[in-house]
Formats: sequence, C-alpha cells, structure tokens
Amino acid sequence: MSEGSPLRLDAVPGAEPLVVSMPHTGVDLPEEILPRLTSDWLARKDTDWHIEHLYDFATALGATVIRTSVSRTVIDVNRDPTGESLYPGLATTELCPTTTFDGEPLYRPGCEPRSQEIASRRAKWFDPYHACLSQEIARLRRSYEHVVVYDCHSIRSVISRLFDGDLPAFNIGTDSGRSCDPRLTAAVEGEVSTTGLSRVTNGRFRGGYITRHHGRPAEGVHAIQMELAIRGYLREPIGPVGAVKETNWPPAYDPEFAGPMKTAVRRVLEACLHFAHSLRTAS
Repeated sequence: MSEGSPLRLDAVPGAEPLVVSMPHTGVDLPEEILPRLTSDWLARKDTDWHIEHLYDFATALGATVIRTSVSRTVIDVNRDPTGESLYPGLATTELCPTTTFDGEPLYRPGCEPRSQEIASRRAKWFDPYHACLSQEIARLRRSYEHVVVYDCHSIRSVISRLFDGDLPAFNIGTDSGRSCDPRLTAAVEGEVSTTGLSRVTNGRFRGGYITRHHGRPAEGVHAIQMELAIRGYLREPIGPVGAVKETNWPPAYDPEFAGPMKTAVRRVLEACLHFAHSLRTAS
C-alpha cells in the first residue's frame, strides 16, 4: 500500500470460535508525518513481515481475521495505552514508538509525537482496533461458550537491545498463564514440539496488551500470543539489519521456504479450534 492510500482496519468475520489478530503487519504511514521521520524505511523496519501471507489460510478454517494497515510506528495497538511498560526494566518501544527495536531514532530532533497527538492517534487507530476485537469476541461468544484469541507476531531472530542471543523459533505468550486455560497452552506447545524447532513459553515475550487485555479465561475468552522468529519462514539475513543495508530488508516471501512453518501454524490454529469446541462439548 502506498503512503497516500486510506489507513484501514480490516475485519473478516468467521463462524468458528477463533479470532486471529494481526496488529503489526501494516506498513501505511500518514502523509503528514512523513517529513518528520528520519526514514520511512526505518519506520517500517520492525513490521511483522508477511505474517498475513503465512496465515492466509485462517479464513478457510472459519476464523475471524482482524488486521490494520497502519504501521506500528504510527501507533502500536499491542501496547498499554496508559504508557505502562509491558516489560518493566527491559527495553521495549512505546505506544507511539520513537525508536526502532535497535534504538535508532524514528523522528527528526524535536519532531516526536506529543501527548495531544498521541491521544489523537489513539482515537483514530488504537481504539477502533480494540473495539473491533471486542465486538467480534462478543459476537462469537453468543454462539460459543469458549473463544480463542490468537495474536500473530514475528520478529528478527537477533536484536541485542531486546534479548540475548538467538530468539527461539516459537515464543508462546499467555501472560504467565493468566490469559488462557492451561489446556490451550499445552495444546499449542504440543503442536509446536512436533516441529523439532526451539520453543519457549512466557520467556522474553509473554504476550502484549492484546493478550493481557482481552484474555479472560474465567469468562470464556482465551488469548494467546505467538511470536515467531522470522528465520522460521523467511530467508532472514545473517547479521544486523541497518539503514545502510536497505537492499536486504525485508526479505521476500517465498511460499516454498515458508511451507513448513505454514504447516506448523496451521496445526496450531486447528488445535486452538479443537480446544474451544472440546470445552463447549464438555460443558
């Protein structure tokens, strides 16, 4: 999408008890902020690249899919709107980020968004995303006793500012067990384990605001975040990704290379559906 295209919120309603959230696949930037940015390439650097292609089967499973075209640089719909850090004491980015994950400034000096602008961005893009999530969850809860919210993410495998060494291939987040029934966690872990790839649950990434805010297992809403190391489905370049290396980022999406990971995450979503249906049957 071009800079001049409408900044959209897209929701494709499904009939099954599964909501697939894609909060960080957007690359659109409002034209009015472009002159204030140090680089539109840097502004898109931390996108969850090609996640929408990796999970393009979700609607065929009957899942509801929600995504925004807005870049996370404009506003990050997976951050706490109060400004409270999701990971106190650890490096992270803000509701309206001012740096990349690597700490590079996103705005020219003195051009960072102030409180009034942040509030405006929240009203335009953050609040509608969460209202849509809430509405779709409520719609499905009228038909099902249990609904799963699956929050899709990906990130570069090595970001020294955020974590040490190589990130595991699969990073499952459940807010340390608070956002979903442990049986859902076990089902997802079981499917991931069959790949033979590295995994961790509630490690460096324990789930963002979406998982923590919408996950209410006692009320039948089970939220789980999946953060994939990008090397699992893209030909991720070795070494740091810097502004002088714009030609190697982002990698192109190759369906053949991504095939094994697509199979894995499809089985994960199927496990989420089985979980929701099995609890309904047992009720």
